[in-house]
Amino acid sequence: MKRPTRPRVLAAALALVVPAVLLGAPAAHADPLSQTSGFYVNPNSSPASWVAANPGDGRAAAIRTQIAQKPMASWFGNWSGDIGSAVGGYVGAADAVDKLPLLVAYNLPGRDACGGHSGGGAGSVGAYDAWIASFAAAIGNRPAVVVLEPDSLGDFSCMSQAQVNDRVGMLSRALGQFRSKAPNAWAYLDAGNSGWVDAATMAQRLNSAGVANAHGFALNVSNYFTTGENANYGNRVASELRRFGYSKPFVIDTSRNGTGSNGQWCNPGGRRIGTPSQLGGGAEMLLWLKTPGESDGNCGVGAGSSAGQFLPEVAYKMIYGY
Repeated sequence: MKRPTRPRVLAAALALVVPAVLLGAPAAHADPLSQTSGFYVNPNSSPASWVAANPGDGRAAAIRTQIAQKPMASWFGNWSGDIGSAVGGYVGAADAVDKLPLLVAYNLPGRDACGGHSGGGAGSVGAYDAWIASFAAAIGNRPAVVVLEPDSLGDFSCMSQAQVNDRVGMLSRALGQFRSKAPNAWAYLDAGNSGWVDAATMAQRLNSAGVANAHGFALNVSNYFTTGENANYGNRVASELRRFGYSKPFVIDTSRNGTGSNGQWCNPGGRRIGTPSQLGGGAEMLLWLKTPGESDGNCGVGAGSSAGQFLPEVAYKMIYGY
């Protein structure tokens, strides 16, 4: 259910942590932060489920306290079954305990075109439009934070112009769905990371994909670049957006960036968990969007795994950075 706005001191605190370059950004929706009492911790996340099934494992205590009990996003795609039921159930569980759920929508046709490890998605443009409309409607008036389609605006080099046109059209329509059907949700359009596409190009792509109708954009999803690197990049993208007459705030995925990037994106070894989900930290929010320990695909220290599979040994090593 929709919650009453909390005391103004929280809104004032948030204003203090938003970078100055972003303060002029228009807000598309009501503030879900002021309607909730912190981020939702999913008791059924993959690390939590693994810990529950393996209580005697020597790695379980560390994975429980350092990963499973931290707020992080749940991902929704073509594996989710009926998307209205899946999203509605998840958002409803968070709302029941007055917490703010973090969701990632990952179902574009031809997703991960360049990486290739997470291919799939909806079968057609029309199927995606229907899927994302149901996703937004399932949130309804409840507060939420949604990140839309990781990799979608960074992957253009592996796509034809017709495919690009279809993609930006789907993203633009998706943002319109959230604006109209989920008025208390903040939607962030994925914008890659600091090591992928230059800021001016990314701003142009964001604009063409309708980021004017989003609350903001998201950086470093499932990647490893440091918070500082992404904050600098995000501020450049936000500044470049002013060419189109507006600017937007951004969030950074800090789930696996504790030791930064070694130049590899697919299950590199020696990485470490980063700052847990919080307001500020050089962005509007730092969020765990990727679940630490979930594989990027059959590569690196996750050889033999599939994308999204929880690997307890990888999670355990990521806690300590080895």
